[in-house]
Amino acid sequence: MARPRKQNRTLDEVIAEQEEVVRKAREKYDRDLQKLKDLYTKRDEAKRKALLDAIEKSNRSYEEIMAFLTAE
Repeated sequence: MARPRKQNRTLDEVIAEQEEVVRKAREKYDRDLQKLKDLYTKRDEAKRKALLDAIEKSNRSYEEIMAFLTAE
């Protein structure tokens, strides 16, 4: 049984194909990076909300809380 011939592609064709692979990978990376940034933002918002809720429920004054937070 004879081996099938390899398709002779020009270097420019191979380069164009690889450019397409890189373009798709970059687009996926950008989407994934944006999703990660969005998740960080949601996490930070949840932490801020939890902190504000705790402050509102606390029987401490603003001055007491600020003194605690700024103490070294």
